Amino acid sequence: MKGIILAGGKGSRLYPLTKVVSKHLLPIYDKPMIYYPLSVLLLASIRDILIISTEEDLPLYQRLLGDGSALGICLSYAVQARPRGLAEAFLVGESFIGDDGVCLILGDNVFYGHDLTRILEQAIANNTAGATILGYPVKCPSAFGVVEVDDRNRVCSIEEKPRHPKSNYAVPGLYFYDNDVVEIAKGIRPSDRGELEITSINQVYLDQKRLKVVLLSRGIAWLDTGSPEGMLKASEYVETVQARQGFYISCVEEIAWRRGFIDGAQLHRIGEELRMTEYGQYILSLRR
Repeated sequence: MKGIILAGGKGSRLYPLTKVVSKHLLPIYDKPMIYYPLSVLLLASIRDILIISTEEDLPLYQRLLGDGSALGICLSYAVQARPRGLAEAFLVGESFIGDDGVCLILGDNVFYGHDLTRILEQAIANNTAGATILGYPVKCPSAFGVVEVDDRNRVCSIEEKPRHPKSNYAVPGLYFYDNDVVEIAKGIRPSDRGELEITSINQVYLDQKRLKVVLLSRGIAWLDTGSPEGMLKASEYVETVQARQGFYISCVEEIAWRRGFIDGAQLHRIGEELRMTEYGQYILSLRR
């Protein structure tokens, strides 16, 4: 399975912060925002990853992450000329996806929890044919895409920001699809707001009875960082966990090492380059 990080858009909810820089390069406590979705793909053992952003911002991502070889992965880059909806990621990334399945994650989503790796592995295992989405319990589901499930956790319906939600399960920005998603994306029409909606793709899979859901437990945190309040809350969460537990959230170098993508010597070299920072000292401490 391949991975796509969608890091485009104008980030208008974060103006004036995003007038000169992509929101996905802004810090969430001690790391660029894009480290958090990237870490999720690494935890899922996805090593072939496409980053989609605007033409002016892509060079900054390339400067930050390079070709991915330092992490033992392969990073590619593609331009989204203007934001036309999440589903456009599969059109922009068609040649990258090729004949493989694909995991799409939005660049402003933060996931964390001790059971996260198992959940990602379960989602991929469930996705041999069809699509798998996640369900996360929230107090105000009307602000999100909402998935309704029956007593056997089968998907009954999926709606985008409904006035009267049929459940309290929001659909986070992490999706798993088989290779059919490319042709499905080509066939959907823009919504009333002129965008190719990810919910439209999920509805096609549901109509075909090929849409599955994995419900996230209370031990998993999902944070949306698309607003100033969201960024602040996410930064405070990351700082609290790291300060109290001593473990870093979304340290992509650590994850690459623990997943066997790089060896100890490569990890040490990265730590040495950053040894003047607490982040570098943490990396160096991992092998002691």
